Amino acid sequence: MTKNYIEINGQKIGPDYKPYIIAELSANHNGDINKAFKIIEEAKRAGADAIKLQTYRADTITIDCDKEDFQIHGGLWDGKSLYELYEWAHTPWEWHAPLFAKAKELGITMFSSPFDFTAVDLLEELDAPAYKIASFELVDHALIAKVAQTGKPMIMSTGMANDVEIREAIDVAKNNGCQELVVLHCVSGYPAPADQYNLRTIADMQQRFGVLSGLSDHTIDNATAVTSIALGACLIEKHVTLDRNGGGPDDSFSLEPKELKALCDDTNTAWQSLGKVNYERTEAEKGNVKFRRSLYIIKDVKEGEELSLRNIRSIRPGYGLAPKYLDEVIGKRAIKFLERGTPLSEELYV
Repeated sequence: MTKNYIEINGQKIGPDYKPYIIAELSANHNGDINKAFKIIEEAKRAGADAIKLQTYRADTITIDCDKEDFQIHGGLWDGKSLYELYEWAHTPWEWHAPLFAKAKELGITMFSSPFDFTAVDLLEELDAPAYKIASFELVDHALIAKVAQTGKPMIMSTGMANDVEIREAIDVAKNNGCQELVVLHCVSGYPAPADQYNLRTIADMQQRFGVLSGLSDHTIDNATAVTSIALGACLIEKHVTLDRNGGGPDDSFSLEPKELKALCDDTNTAWQSLGKVNYERTEAEKGNVKFRRSLYIIKDVKEGEELSLRNIRSIRPGYGLAPKYLDEVIGKRAIKFLERGTPLSEELYV
């Protein structure tokens, strides 16, 4: 890794910059382009940095086939064939240009996950500023190479992939010209249980593969995503919908607009709180130093009288000698009358 950030549309993404939040539109338009426009508007309003599409057609991602291999059993999409699912879920290609135009109008970055070469070609025509490789496509080296050859920044999700497959995908990307890459830890469950996310993998990815890392989060709240920031995630991707009960393919595990805003706010707060290694007093602490403990006269002391535990004690506030000097002070004698409530200092005894 030659630098610790990538840039998409002039915005730097890396550990030294606020978390980059991608709102995944996916299939949550539910076949209505006006709903897609509304999701883009809500993503912008919530503070997301980018909105992401998925660019495929049913016949570019699978085939219409009745064989058992192509049937879905269990889960959110039980009873459908793969072709039926993707026909239902896809974003029509003729929508792409107006969706990109809408994002540009609102000032939010838009890019997409292509699922075949023709999708890459379409997105290149639209001047997509970056590309995402979906988890299920991480093993498609030809697709990764095609995307890398565009020279655009790449984001790759690693759901289901082991360390060998991740290394292979990274090597293919880099060997084909990719110079800006973020690799996302991911669990490809819909939704995914938080206790299966193993977020410590994020930091390991950075060390093992020498890449920037982030999180593609399929849990149903924001706790996992916020936690990932403390482990080095510089980019978070979450599915976004207008209504989690909308009945669409991905609605049930997506964030609603208020939750997306909370994600943007809370991940930024988490990142700010990381700061740097610091053992000095912060600005917030400086005014409270006076409330620390220190040594005070708790009973009037006559001139020449011996200081003892009967007349000095460690109490608040903190204007006197530090409590660590108590043993040194015991047995000393006051050089003048010391009134109860006087902070003890070196010039008051011998």
